[in-house]
Amino acid sequence: MIDIISRLFGRKKQLPESVQTAPLSPDQLETVTAEPLRFFPPQLVVGTAQSVGRQRDHNEDCLFAMSSMISGSENSLPFGIFMVADGMGGHENGEVASNVAVRTLSTYLMRKIYLPYIGIRTDMGGEPLQEILQTGVREAQQAVLRLAPRGGTTLTAAFILGDQLTIAHVGDSRAYFIFPDGRMQAVTRDHSLVRRLMELGQITEKEAAVHPQRNVLYRAIGQGEPFDPDVNTYLMPHPGYLMLCSDGLWGVISEMDMFSIITGAENPSKACHNLVEAANAAGGPDNISVILAQYPN
Repeated sequence: MIDIISRLFGRKKQLPESVQTAPLSPDQLETVTAEPLRFFPPQLVVGTAQSVGRQRDHNEDCLFAMSSMISGSENSLPFGIFMVADGMGGHENGEVASNVAVRTLSTYLMRKIYLPYIGIRTDMGGEPLQEILQTGVREAQQAVLRLAPRGGTTLTAAFILGDQLTIAHVGDSRAYFIFPDGRMQAVTRDHSLVRRLMELGQITEKEAAVHPQRNVLYRAIGQGEPFDPDVNTYLMPHPGYLMLCSDGLWGVISEMDMFSIITGAENPSKACHNLVEAANAAGGPDNISVILAQYPN
Protein backbone atom coordinates (compact mmCIF):
# COMPACT_ATOMS: atom_id res chain seq x y z
CA MET A 1 0.00 0.00 0.00
CA ILE A 2 2.84 2.43 0.90
CA ASP A 3 4.50 1.72 -2.48
CA ILE A 4 1.27 2.33 -4.38
CA ILE A 5 0.65 5.70 -2.72
CA SER A 6 4.31 6.63 -3.01
CA ARG A 7 4.24 6.14 -6.75
CA LEU A 8 1.17 8.39 -6.98
CA PHE A 9 3.09 11.17 -5.21
CA GLY A 10 6.25 10.50 -7.29
CA ARG A 11 8.46 9.94 -4.23
CA LYS A 12 9.19 6.58 -2.72
CA LYS A 13 8.01 6.17 0.88
CA GLN A 14 7.84 9.92 1.54
CA LEU A 15 4.22 10.52 2.53
CA PRO A 16 2.48 13.60 3.92
CA GLU A 17 1.94 13.31 7.66
CA SER A 18 -1.82 13.38 7.14
CA VAL A 19 -1.78 10.19 5.07
CA GLN A 20 -2.82 7.13 7.03
CA THR A 21 -1.98 3.63 5.76
CA ALA A 22 -3.97 0.44 6.24
CA PRO A 23 -4.15 -3.02 4.67
CA LEU A 24 -6.18 -3.21 1.44
CA SER A 25 -9.60 -4.81 1.69
CA PRO A 26 -10.49 -7.75 -0.60
CA ASP A 27 -12.54 -5.40 -2.80
CA GLN A 28 -9.59 -3.01 -3.09
CA LEU A 29 -7.21 -5.84 -3.91
CA GLU A 30 -9.53 -7.00 -6.70
CA THR A 31 -9.56 -3.46 -8.11
CA VAL A 32 -5.78 -3.13 -8.33
CA THR A 33 -5.09 -6.70 -9.48
CA ALA A 34 -3.70 -6.62 -13.01
CA GLU A 35 -6.07 -8.05 -15.60
CA PRO A 36 -4.60 -10.19 -18.39
CA LEU A 37 -4.33 -8.44 -21.74
CA ARG A 38 -7.32 -9.26 -23.91
CA PHE A 39 -7.77 -8.62 -27.59
CA PHE A 40 -10.98 -7.44 -29.22
CA PRO A 41 -11.90 -8.39 -31.77
CA PRO A 42 -10.24 -11.80 -31.28
CA GLN A 43 -7.39 -12.06 -33.74
CA LEU A 44 -4.60 -14.23 -35.04
CA VAL A 45 -1.00 -13.02 -34.70
CA VAL A 46 1.05 -14.67 -37.44
CA GLY A 47 4.74 -15.03 -38.28
CA THR A 48 6.56 -16.79 -41.12
CA ALA A 49 10.16 -17.52 -42.04
CA GLN A 50 12.01 -19.52 -44.70
CA SER A 51 15.58 -20.40 -45.64
CA VAL A 52 17.27 -22.47 -48.31
CA GLY A 53 19.43 -23.93 -45.54
CA ARG A 54 23.20 -24.36 -45.47
CA GLN A 55 23.59 -27.46 -47.65
CA ARG A 56 21.18 -26.84 -50.53
CA ASP A 57 21.63 -24.53 -53.50
CA HIS A 58 17.93 -23.98 -54.25
CA ASN A 59 14.61 -23.84 -52.42
CA GLU A 60 12.01 -26.55 -53.00
CA ASP A 61 9.75 -25.45 -50.12
CA CYS A 62 6.72 -23.23 -50.56
CA LEU A 63 4.53 -21.61 -47.91
CA PHE A 64 1.31 -19.61 -47.86
CA ALA A 65 -0.09 -17.55 -44.99
CA MET A 66 -3.18 -15.38 -44.97
CA SER A 67 -5.19 -14.07 -42.03
CA SER A 68 -8.21 -11.81 -42.16
CA MET A 69 -10.79 -10.19 -39.93
CA ILE A 70 -14.21 -8.62 -40.38
CA SER A 71 -15.51 -6.95 -37.23
CA GLY A 72 -18.78 -5.09 -36.95
CA SER A 73 -22.25 -5.60 -35.61
CA GLU A 74 -22.10 -9.28 -36.58
CA ASN A 75 -19.97 -11.86 -34.80
CA SER A 76 -16.23 -11.21 -35.13
CA LEU A 77 -14.26 -14.31 -36.03
CA PRO A 78 -10.58 -14.54 -37.00
CA PHE A 79 -9.95 -16.27 -40.32
CA GLY A 80 -6.74 -17.88 -41.51
CA ILE A 81 -5.40 -20.15 -44.26
CA PHE A 82 -1.86 -21.51 -43.86
CA MET A 83 0.17 -24.04 -45.86
CA VAL A 84 3.64 -25.57 -46.01
CA ALA A 85 4.81 -27.77 -48.90
CA ASP A 86 8.20 -29.48 -49.25
CA GLY A 87 8.96 -30.42 -52.85
CA MET A 88 10.95 -33.42 -54.00
CA GLY A 89 12.22 -34.84 -57.26
CA GLY A 90 15.12 -32.60 -58.20
CA HIS A 91 15.70 -28.89 -58.77
CA GLU A 92 12.84 -28.01 -61.14
CA ASN A 93 10.44 -30.85 -60.37
CA GLY A 94 10.38 -30.37 -56.60
CA GLU A 95 10.24 -26.59 -56.81
CA VAL A 96 7.42 -26.68 -59.36
CA ALA A 97 5.49 -29.36 -57.47
CA SER A 98 5.42 -27.49 -54.16
CA ASN A 99 4.48 -24.19 -55.80
CA VAL A 100 1.75 -25.76 -57.94
CA ALA A 101 0.27 -27.59 -54.94
CA VAL A 102 0.17 -24.48 -52.74
CA ARG A 103 -1.15 -22.20 -55.46
CA THR A 104 -3.83 -24.68 -56.53
CA LEU A 105 -5.11 -25.36 -53.02
CA SER A 106 -4.96 -21.72 -51.91
CA THR A 107 -6.89 -20.60 -55.01
CA TYR A 108 -9.49 -23.29 -54.40
CA LEU A 109 -9.93 -22.35 -50.72
CA MET A 110 -10.13 -18.65 -51.50
CA ARG A 111 -12.92 -19.34 -53.96
CA LYS A 112 -14.81 -21.87 -51.83
CA ILE A 113 -14.31 -20.42 -48.34
CA TYR A 114 -12.83 -16.93 -48.25
CA LEU A 115 -15.09 -15.17 -50.74
CA PRO A 116 -18.25 -16.52 -49.05
CA TYR A 117 -16.76 -15.52 -45.67
CA ILE A 118 -16.41 -11.86 -46.65
CA GLY A 119 -19.79 -11.87 -48.36
CA ILE A 120 -18.71 -11.56 -51.98
CA ARG A 121 -20.08 -14.99 -52.85
CA THR A 122 -22.55 -17.26 -51.12
CA ASP A 123 -22.03 -20.53 -53.01
CA MET A 124 -20.48 -22.54 -50.16
CA GLY A 125 -23.82 -24.34 -50.03
CA GLY A 126 -23.37 -25.89 -46.61
CA GLU A 127 -20.57 -28.16 -47.86
CA PRO A 128 -18.60 -29.49 -44.86
CA LEU A 129 -15.17 -27.92 -44.42
CA GLN A 130 -13.45 -31.30 -44.32
CA GLU A 131 -14.92 -32.18 -47.72
CA ILE A 132 -13.82 -28.83 -49.14
CA LEU A 133 -10.23 -29.45 -48.03
CA GLN A 134 -10.27 -33.03 -49.33
CA THR A 135 -11.46 -31.86 -52.74
CA GLY A 136 -8.88 -29.06 -52.76
CA VAL A 137 -6.02 -31.48 -52.06
CA ARG A 138 -7.26 -33.77 -54.85
CA GLU A 139 -7.18 -30.78 -57.23
CA ALA A 140 -3.62 -30.06 -56.10
CA GLN A 141 -2.73 -33.70 -56.81
CA GLN A 142 -4.07 -33.50 -60.36
CA ALA A 143 -2.33 -30.16 -60.99
CA VAL A 144 1.04 -31.54 -59.88
CA LEU A 145 0.63 -34.68 -62.00
CA ARG A 146 -0.06 -32.44 -64.98
CA LEU A 147 2.50 -29.67 -64.46
CA ALA A 148 5.33 -31.46 -62.61
CA PRO A 149 5.03 -35.09 -63.74
CA ARG A 150 8.40 -36.16 -62.33
CA GLY A 151 8.01 -34.29 -59.06
CA GLY A 152 6.14 -34.58 -55.81
CA THR A 153 5.56 -32.63 -52.64
CA THR A 154 4.31 -32.80 -49.09
CA LEU A 155 1.36 -30.54 -48.27
CA THR A 156 0.10 -29.54 -44.84
CA ALA A 157 -2.72 -27.00 -44.84
CA ALA A 158 -4.64 -25.42 -41.97
CA PHE A 159 -7.89 -23.46 -42.06
CA ILE A 160 -8.91 -21.46 -38.98
CA LEU A 161 -12.31 -19.87 -38.41
CA GLY A 162 -12.82 -18.62 -34.87
CA ASP A 163 -11.44 -21.30 -32.59
CA GLN A 164 -12.14 -24.11 -35.07
CA LEU A 165 -9.15 -25.52 -36.94
CA THR A 166 -9.28 -27.99 -39.84
CA ILE A 167 -6.04 -29.54 -41.11
CA ALA A 168 -5.43 -31.43 -44.36
CA HIS A 169 -2.15 -33.32 -44.52
CA VAL A 170 -0.05 -35.40 -46.93
CA GLY A 171 3.62 -36.31 -46.43
CA ASP A 172 5.96 -35.44 -43.57
CA SER A 173 5.70 -31.71 -43.08
CA ARG A 174 4.04 -31.22 -39.71
CA ALA A 175 1.47 -29.28 -37.73
CA TYR A 176 2.04 -28.76 -34.00
CA PHE A 177 0.08 -27.30 -31.13
CA ILE A 178 2.19 -25.42 -28.58
CA PHE A 179 0.60 -24.90 -25.15
CA PRO A 180 1.75 -22.44 -22.45
CA ASP A 181 2.18 -25.28 -19.93
CA GLY A 182 5.16 -26.68 -21.86
CA ARG A 183 3.46 -29.20 -24.14
CA MET A 184 4.17 -29.55 -27.84
CA GLN A 185 1.75 -31.86 -29.63
CA ALA A 186 2.24 -33.05 -33.21
CA VAL A 187 -1.26 -33.20 -34.69
CA THR A 188 -0.25 -34.71 -38.04
CA ARG A 189 1.09 -38.18 -38.75
CA ASP A 190 4.13 -38.55 -41.01
CA HIS A 191 3.46 -40.58 -44.16
CA SER A 192 7.01 -41.91 -44.12
CA LEU A 193 8.63 -45.33 -44.17
CA VAL A 194 10.33 -44.85 -40.80
CA ARG A 195 7.06 -43.75 -39.19
CA ARG A 196 5.39 -46.91 -40.46
CA LEU A 197 8.27 -49.02 -39.13
CA MET A 198 7.96 -47.29 -35.75
CA GLU A 199 4.21 -48.00 -35.67
CA LEU A 200 4.94 -51.67 -36.39
CA GLY A 201 7.46 -51.73 -33.55
CA GLN A 202 10.35 -52.62 -35.84
CA ILE A 203 12.49 -49.57 -35.01
CA THR A 204 12.68 -47.06 -32.17
CA GLU A 205 12.30 -43.28 -32.45
CA LYS A 206 16.03 -42.93 -31.89
CA GLU A 207 16.76 -45.38 -34.71
CA ALA A 208 14.28 -43.58 -36.97
CA ALA A 209 16.18 -40.30 -36.56
CA VAL A 210 19.29 -41.77 -38.24
CA HIS A 211 17.64 -44.34 -40.52
CA PRO A 212 19.08 -44.21 -44.08
CA GLN A 213 15.53 -44.16 -45.52
CA ARG A 214 14.09 -41.59 -43.11
CA ASN A 215 13.19 -39.26 -46.02
CA VAL A 216 11.28 -41.90 -48.00
CA LEU A 217 7.54 -41.17 -48.19
CA TYR A 218 4.81 -43.65 -49.04
CA ARG A 219 2.27 -40.87 -49.65
CA ALA A 220 2.90 -37.53 -51.37
CA ILE A 221 1.16 -35.11 -53.69
CA GLY A 222 1.97 -36.00 -57.30
CA GLN A 223 3.09 -39.56 -56.60
CA GLY A 224 1.36 -42.90 -56.26
CA GLU A 225 -2.27 -43.90 -56.67
CA PRO A 226 -5.18 -41.57 -55.90
CA PHE A 227 -5.66 -41.15 -52.16
CA ASP A 228 -7.46 -39.09 -49.58
CA PRO A 229 -5.44 -36.75 -47.37
CA ASP A 230 -5.64 -36.96 -43.60
CA VAL A 231 -8.25 -34.35 -42.66
CA ASN A 232 -9.14 -33.61 -39.03
CA THR A 233 -10.81 -30.80 -37.08
CA TYR A 234 -9.61 -29.48 -33.71
CA LEU A 235 -10.12 -26.60 -31.33
CA MET A 236 -7.40 -24.00 -31.79
CA PRO A 237 -5.40 -23.69 -28.57
CA HIS A 238 -5.79 -20.28 -26.98
CA PRO A 239 -3.72 -19.11 -25.43
CA GLY A 240 -1.26 -21.09 -27.50
CA TYR A 241 0.11 -21.56 -31.00
CA LEU A 242 -0.34 -23.51 -34.20
CA MET A 243 2.93 -24.21 -36.02
CA LEU A 244 3.34 -25.63 -39.54
CA CYS A 245 6.85 -26.55 -40.63
CA SER A 246 8.86 -28.63 -43.07
CA ASP A 247 11.25 -31.34 -41.94
CA GLY A 248 14.12 -28.92 -42.40
CA LEU A 249 13.04 -27.59 -39.02
CA TRP A 250 11.50 -30.45 -37.02
CA GLY A 251 14.10 -32.94 -38.25
CA VAL A 252 16.95 -30.76 -36.97
CA ILE A 253 15.69 -29.00 -33.83
CA SER A 254 14.27 -30.89 -30.84
CA GLU A 255 10.76 -30.18 -29.62
CA MET A 256 12.17 -28.92 -26.33
CA ASP A 257 14.36 -26.39 -28.15
CA MET A 258 11.55 -25.35 -30.47
CA PHE A 259 9.27 -24.70 -27.49
CA SER A 260 11.94 -22.66 -25.75
CA ILE A 261 12.58 -20.54 -28.84
CA ILE A 262 8.87 -19.92 -29.49
CA THR A 263 7.91 -18.99 -25.95
CA GLY A 264 11.06 -16.90 -25.47
CA ALA A 265 10.40 -14.63 -28.46
CA GLU A 266 8.46 -11.38 -28.22
CA ASN A 267 6.17 -12.23 -31.15
CA PRO A 268 5.50 -15.03 -33.68
CA SER A 269 7.49 -13.32 -36.45
CA LYS A 270 10.62 -13.13 -34.31
CA ALA A 271 10.05 -16.69 -33.11
CA CYS A 272 9.95 -17.98 -36.70
CA HIS A 273 13.18 -16.23 -37.63
CA ASN A 274 14.86 -17.52 -34.49
CA LEU A 275 13.75 -21.07 -35.34
CA VAL A 276 15.24 -20.79 -38.82
CA GLU A 277 18.49 -19.39 -37.41
CA ALA A 278 18.67 -22.31 -34.96
CA ALA A 279 18.15 -24.88 -37.73
CA ASN A 280 20.86 -23.26 -39.83
CA ALA A 281 23.19 -23.12 -36.83
CA ALA A 282 22.64 -26.88 -36.43
CA GLY A 283 23.89 -27.46 -39.97
CA GLY A 284 20.88 -26.47 -42.11
CA PRO A 285 20.82 -29.76 -44.05
CA ASP A 286 17.54 -28.98 -45.84
CA ASN A 287 15.23 -26.15 -46.82
CA ILE A 288 13.43 -24.67 -43.82
CA SER A 289 9.88 -23.28 -43.75
CA VAL A 290 7.79 -22.36 -40.71
CA ILE A 291 4.49 -20.61 -40.00
CA LEU A 292 3.43 -19.74 -36.45
CA ALA A 293 -0.10 -18.56 -35.64
CA GLN A 294 -0.94 -17.39 -32.13
CA TYR A 295 -4.48 -17.03 -30.81
CA PRO A 296 -4.04 -14.98 -27.62
CA ASN A 297 -6.77 -14.47 -25.04
